[in-house]
Amino acid sequence: MSHDHVDRRLAAILAADVVGYSRMMATDETATLAALKLHRQCVFDPTVASHNGRLVKLMGDGSLVRFDSVVDAVNCALALQNRAGNVDAPPPEIVLRIGINLGDVTFDGGDIYGDGVNVAARLEPLAEPGGICIAAIVKESIVGRVNALFEDGGGVRLKNIDRPIHIWKWRPPRSTAAKSVVPLKTGDSMRPSLAVLPFQNISGDVDQEYFADGVIEDIITALSRFRSFAVIARNSSFIYKGQAIEIRQVAQELGVRYVLEGSIRRAGSRLRITAQLVEGATGAHLWAEHYDGSTEDVFDFQDRITECVVAIVEPQIKIAEIALSRRERPESIEAYDFYLQTMLYFYSDTPERNHDGLTLINKAIALEPNNATYLATAVGLLMQRGTLGWKLAGVEDQRAVCENYIERALVHGHGDATVAGICGNTLIQYLKEYDRGFELVRQAVAFNPNNLDVVNFAGVANLHCGSLDEAVTYFLRAERLSPNSLGAHWNLTGLAHVEMVRGNYEEALALARKSMAVNAYYGPCFWMMIAANAKLGRMEEARQHLAGLLAFSPGVTVARLRAGQPAKIPERMEPILDGLRLAGMPEE
Repeated sequence: MSHDHVDRRLAAILAADVVGYSRMMATDETATLAALKLHRQCVFDPTVASHNGRLVKLMGDGSLVRFDSVVDAVNCALALQNRAGNVDAPPPEIVLRIGINLGDVTFDGGDIYGDGVNVAARLEPLAEPGGICIAAIVKESIVGRVNALFEDGGGVRLKNIDRPIHIWKWRPPRSTAAKSVVPLKTGDSMRPSLAVLPFQNISGDVDQEYFADGVIEDIITALSRFRSFAVIARNSSFIYKGQAIEIRQVAQELGVRYVLEGSIRRAGSRLRITAQLVEGATGAHLWAEHYDGSTEDVFDFQDRITECVVAIVEPQIKIAEIALSRRERPESIEAYDFYLQTMLYFYSDTPERNHDGLTLINKAIALEPNNATYLATAVGLLMQRGTLGWKLAGVEDQRAVCENYIERALVHGHGDATVAGICGNTLIQYLKEYDRGFELVRQAVAFNPNNLDVVNFAGVANLHCGSLDEAVTYFLRAERLSPNSLGAHWNLTGLAHVEMVRGNYEEALALARKSMAVNAYYGPCFWMMIAANAKLGRMEEARQHLAGLLAFSPGVTVARLRAGQPAKIPERMEPILDGLRLAGMPEE
């Protein structure tokens, strides 16, 4: 651009963007493009023209409009937001965010550049869905000239802008904002749903507010990878930012069962973040925790919080859903209820309870034969029977049933971390297809590295087919992420198994005791207790635990356990089998 022909003048710039455009396009591209075209024809273009605006740039879901009058710009924005909900149009509804700035603008042909444009573009994402965000210079220019209430948003730092910008926000009526909630997809209505609200900044430091928003972005993104529940999009939950709210009202407006809320406080270089998971219908607190860190390692701290919250929230929702199923729908014959009731048996390890779990999940599968989650749950229960040597009454070929469920689950659950993890783990532990199973578990970790079950599966896969050091890494990570998980006995027993292989029998015994405190009927934990005591010469204790094992798993033998356990690296089972022999377990 030649400096001899620079056309620079003061102008008001309006930047607008469609909320949730990418998601809408992914859901139904044809309907979204039609809705966008109709919105432009019926709302956007005529409103801009009637307020003396000039469309400078159209970028798919975004627009830049220039005004000679800042009052016209703000009145145009208000008219756009107030008219949007009054258009009789098929879904999806078009909801805008709008940012407005007044500043120096450089004109080059039909395009515009400069600080005035850049700031407007950065203000737009700060607006709520259906709302408007303006710079302080705009607010000063419209005092007494525009009939609208703008709330003080304080000073903010914007990307690539070298100075803080003071902002003011116009919030849409709650009914309008609620329309920006992205409806759950068909089939999600039975799944539990969660809204993650903006964390309250109680330190008075604007920088920490942006840190808190970053944490929420990461948590929403990570939670969205779980298929066991639906997460409301950020642009819907952030309409409550800075507002005094009542959780039950929020849950009702967003149509969710659970709400995650929290706060952030800074004292010097120290940071504390508090998070609570709340049941929407009752307002009851299901879980709460705080996390401490330093501003010196703020990004590591952010990653750690995200990892911990995500890992804990998922099992807490599962626990709450099981309780809800018992409390409110005891007579329901819905497949989802059968699945939830199955989970009561998934974490216990007696043949009778395992059989009860299989009976329930098979009822769910009968109602929804292509549901990958239900199929994978049945696979997990069949794997327990196979590895522990329990025969399924009335089924001649238990392995064939398991193989059938695995193939169906993988077809219908492609990309689901839990499905891939359960199927991979079963291929390793029960069907002895080691390479395929290991690859599926690797894929599961890639799909969702914060899924506790998947982390445990990765530990088991490495214990039997890979590196012991890697196994320990995964088991310790699972313990760190959620020590109170329903499945904590799995990683604790896995760690005990590693110590048995390494000859550290006292360490193995201590870990097995911790595992037994979580689940007193987990067969592999008994194996570790028996074998470790026997290897240490404590035969009385070893025999007591052997009697305990035989009480709920009669007929177990060394040969049966060897046949049921992975054998890619046989020496990783030998210290345990040898200890069981020493304690008096029959060979055949």
